[in-house]
Amino acid sequence: MSTLAPKGLSWVTVRQFRRTLWTAAALVLLALAGTVALRVWEARTPGRRAVHGDLLDDGLAYDLLRLTMESGAMYLLLLVLVTGAFVAGPLVAREFETGTYRLSLTQSLTPAAWLRAKVLTAGAVSTVLTLALMGVFHIGWSRVSGTYNLAWGDRGPYESGGVVLLAYVIASVGIGTLIGLLVRRTLLAMAATGLVMGVVLLVLGAVRWSFLPVLTVTGPTGSALVPPADILQTDMGLTTRSGGRMAEWACSGQAADAVPEDSGTMSDAAWNNAWNKAYDSCLTEHGVTGQYLDYHPYSHYWPTQLIESGILLALAGLALFAAFRVLRARLP
Repeated sequence: MSTLAPKGLSWVTVRQFRRTLWTAAALVLLALAGTVALRVWEARTPGRRAVHGDLLDDGLAYDLLRLTMESGAMYLLLLVLVTGAFVAGPLVAREFETGTYRLSLTQSLTPAAWLRAKVLTAGAVSTVLTLALMGVFHIGWSRVSGTYNLAWGDRGPYESGGVVLLAYVIASVGIGTLIGLLVRRTLLAMAATGLVMGVVLLVLGAVRWSFLPVLTVTGPTGSALVPPADILQTDMGLTTRSGGRMAEWACSGQAADAVPEDSGTMSDAAWNNAWNKAYDSCLTEHGVTGQYLDYHPYSHYWPTQLIESGILLALAGLALFAAFRVLRARLP
């Protein structure tokens, strides 16, 4: 009976939240239909071209598809917050707030089996929903990837285009379970979990490109640096004789202060000449010898995804371990 009990409780959990699940399924189908419709429209209405084949504009359908994918990538990040809040509140905390967990424990279930069934059900449903939405995103993103805010390293497409979004959702299930057990108040648990997962998203988003060392391109001042194609630029600026670095705008700002825009009756040529002299004087003063550009190549994408996913899965494991310890202490 202990083998069948978690399956039975999993079915009860699914039945309990069947309206929520049907709503989520409907949203996935709606997103799929909208994305496919935009792809078909875009394919049938190419952008305008000049006589010699130069592209004049991408077309309304392409622009709408691009904007939809840009927004959709950010909405997928909200899935992390929504999943954690739902697990912490309606799935766990409300059971204790209303006392309905006692009914489950009268059905020859141990507290650990009761919680395990809920966690496995939430994890399985969240995984399927996340994979479905990621598949829908890829249908649209494959056409507009690499454009503004939709490159592989941008916030949103980075998470939605790889495995790390799934790791975030699993972590939100673990953290939501722990917070639901600790707080035991539905709304408070939802708010706390949303806050914690928001912090996790912000912190890992800020440090992820520090997991692997950057590559650097250098060159003399006055000429454009030519980095490899398909990169994520992280920094650029000036190098000095001593081996130090300066911000790219440092001498531009100093030259602008030396030659203000409202410089009276100076002609444009005279103003440009004065600005260039002030800029060159700043370069000489600071011993500037060249410029640099730091970047991550695309080959860093999957290693970074796997490192970040490993951190999140470890966080999920620790949260679930703590959740079962808390449950054992409160419901021996």
